[in-house]
Amino acid sequence: MNKSEGQFHMVHRFLLFLILGLVLGTPLIAQDHDIILVNGHLIDAKNGINQPMDIAIRDGKVSKIAEKILHKEGKRVIDVQGLIISPGLIDPHTHVYVGEKPRTFAGGSSSVSPDDFTFRSGVTTVVDAGTSGWRNFEDFKKTVIDVSQTRILAFLNIAGGGMQGNPAQEDITDMNPEITAQTIAKHPQHLVGVKIGHYEGKDWTPFDRALNAGSLANVPLLVECHLPEYSLADQLKRMRPGDILSHTYENIRDREPIIDSQGKLLPEVKAAKDRGILFDVSHGGAGFWFNQAIPAIQQGLTPDTFGTDLHRFSMNSGMKNFSNVLSKFMAMGMSLEAVLTQASWKTAQALKREDLGHLSVGTEADIAIFRIRKGEFGFVDSAGQHIQGNQLLEAELTIRAGRIVYDLNGLSASPYNNH
Repeated sequence: MNKSEGQFHMVHRFLLFLILGLVLGTPLIAQDHDIILVNGHLIDAKNGINQPMDIAIRDGKVSKIAEKILHKEGKRVIDVQGLIISPGLIDPHTHVYVGEKPRTFAGGSSSVSPDDFTFRSGVTTVVDAGTSGWRNFEDFKKTVIDVSQTRILAFLNIAGGGMQGNPAQEDITDMNPEITAQTIAKHPQHLVGVKIGHYEGKDWTPFDRALNAGSLANVPLLVECHLPEYSLADQLKRMRPGDILSHTYENIRDREPIIDSQGKLLPEVKAAKDRGILFDVSHGGAGFWFNQAIPAIQQGLTPDTFGTDLHRFSMNSGMKNFSNVLSKFMAMGMSLEAVLTQASWKTAQALKREDLGHLSVGTEADIAIFRIRKGEFGFVDSAGQHIQGNQLLEAELTIRAGRIVYDLNGLSASPYNNH
């Protein structure tokens, strides 16, 4: 058979296949999408969506969003009837640089392995809160960031070695704003800010150098409030719009609370909020108290971001996990839409990562699907007190970059057949 005859037979077979497909009504070409999520209720603040929508995924990205997507357009269809669909959530305060240094955070055992805890709460992105500095970020990247399924961003500690404990994190000579900014410029896909915290002296040099590094790199500063010699008012005055105060609702010794003895929000806190300073929960093991959060929320200071301060101690105390923290704030009066908006799009904006926190067509398909459980649920703070709520967010399905990474009840699985 010569070349022209071969081409003729190939075209002939294709035409027969086309006619047969039209007669039988079967698809002739591979479906357009890898996965279609159908019958869910989408909350996507960036795109102004709060209604039932179907979502399709192809090659790891969102490929279509519509009120109805035909099942035949997808290779795999997952029915999420009665569930809430959200962009993958972002936890902006964690400690995930793990290693073999007991009782430290920088490369130490106090941190946790991210994939063990993220997806089961609908979290697809975490931000490490200054566990590493410019000296050891490359090790953090190699040993954790590059080998994790969870997207890991980080605030780079102004202390060169990160959170290694004293005396290293007290060494002002190792707090170099130029090298810190250069490291951030080298890794813009991972490093989103500078962190100051755990310094115990009266010298403002560490704070000012952290601010300088943030200005040089054009990124926000995360202030962790482990600064007992600095007043809260003085810290807030130095901070720039877009900088983030952590442990907002804390009330422990040596750390100034945001609520005064009369139950009023401090005027300097309200002024800072009005000026554009952001306030993160940073729950942690000791960083969240109802006697701060409830009156603050009642007076208008809701959190801008919902950092958990995830580490091996906080996860077994009142914090529990990210979705529990969101449920706790719902029990204090915030709406479902509000907590999901803050935990996705608003957090992405705070981090200057507007590629995240939404489900626009063409973006990476990071998706969290929740069931709202109804009943009686208790939520605990760091003082050992609890409140009751009647709703609990429970992650049913989590998708990271188009791949199903967590499926609580087998929504994406095939029914068992023993034949």
